[in-house]
Order: sequence, then structure tokens, then C-alpha cells
Amino acid sequence: MKEEKKERGGWSRRQFLRGMGVRLVGVGAAATVSAGSPVRAWAGEAPVRYGMVIDVNRCTGCHGCTIACLSENNVPDGYYRSWVKVVMKGRYPNVSTHFLPRLCNQCDDAPCLNLCPTGATYRTADGVVHVNREVCVGCRICVVACPYGSRFPNPITHTADKCDFCYHRITRGLQPACVDACTGRARIFGNLNDPESEIARYLEKHPTQRLRADLDTRPKVHYVHADESIMGPDYNRLMERRAS
Repeated sequence: MKEEKKERGGWSRRQFLRGMGVRLVGVGAAATVSAGSPVRAWAGEAPVRYGMVIDVNRCTGCHGCTIACLSENNVPDGYYRSWVKVVMKGRYPNVSTHFLPRLCNQCDDAPCLNLCPTGATYRTADGVVHVNREVCVGCRICVVACPYGSRFPNPITHTADKCDFCYHRITRGLQPACVDACTGRARIFGNLNDPESEIARYLEKHPTQRLRADLDTRPKVHYVHADESIMGPDYNRLMERRAS
């Protein structure tokens, strides 16, 4: 019997396609669950559940977060795990500039995780979504599935790539690189399940916003004082990565 050619992670093309079919069937079944029944009830199940809040009023558009992330995570040229979208509104001379710091939303109901055919995209007990490069076959399904444009195909590893809250840092008690580099203290990172944490106290005092709240992906990245016009369904047309 002819041996099947193995792809990255030890998967053959046949295994990949079979796994893809199972994943799509599973997602279809999940879509039939009523709105009140969470597909994954991660909140409150673990003592640690990491998240981030970004106060846009504090963002100066310095792009320090972007540079720190590129350096810390060896991100290839032309790609970004974290970036700042700059939006100009109005007509000269009445023009205003709006900054929207961006990264993976670490969704509790993540389309990328739901559609990954190999299980390369997974979530740890503390709520962080990762990509296992040893299992990823580079099919790019998760890249297309992410409605926030937060994933990209890494041209060096030939796998999907994205922000993981600098997991190698936070598991050693450090802050994500973007948080440390933020000169305006716009980013606050921490344990959402700890009512005494800085992020929990901040969220308690401020009304928050989420990108594309209409999708109900339950992201763990929250915004404060963001321009509502760039947070809703029309956000898709503003998803270009160039920070300009």
C-alpha cells in the first residue's frame, strides 16, 4: 500500500481533510445551540483568566507597543502581532486623529479555535489562545476565520502566528512586552478573575467596549474611551495593518 505523504506535524493530506470535515460538522452543531447556552464556559472555571484593557484616551500613538512586540517575539518584517491603527476622521481643516491599539482578542468563543482542523490552535486553562507550531499545517483557515485580522501566516515557520500575551513572560510573573513599553499606561494586563487585580478594579470603574461586539465572540481585550464609529461592523474596512 502506497505510503501517504506526511505534512508538518505528522498529518497526511487525507488525515487533514478528514479532520477538517469533523471540525466543520462540529461548528455546525455548535451553531444550533441557543444564544443563552455558552459553547465554552471558561469564565470563572479557573482562578486565573488573563485579559487586557486599553484606555484609548491614554494612547499617544507612539507605536512603542508595536516595536516592543516585534523585538520580543521575533516577528518577521512586514507582519505584526500588536499594532496601532490610526484613523483620520473629518475633512480639512476639521480633522481628528484616533488611535486603536490592536492585538489578538483572546476570545472565549474563538472562531480560529473552532475551525482549526488539526487542533493546533488551543486554549490554556488561564484563557490564553495559542498556536502549536508542531501541529499547525499552515492551512490558513484560522487566519481567514479571525474577524479581527489578528492572525497571519508566518513566512519563516510556515505556520499561523498571533499574539499570545507574551506567554513566555506572563508565566514568569512579567508583563507582556507591549504593556511594559506603553509610555502612556494605556494598557492594563492581569487576572480578570481576581477582583483585587488592577485590571478588575479598572473594569469595575469604567464602561468598556469590545471590537465587533455584534459577533459575540466574547473577547478578553476590552477598550475604554474608544471611538464607537470604529468599533462596530464597519470596522472590517479599517483592518489594514499598516500603522502609518
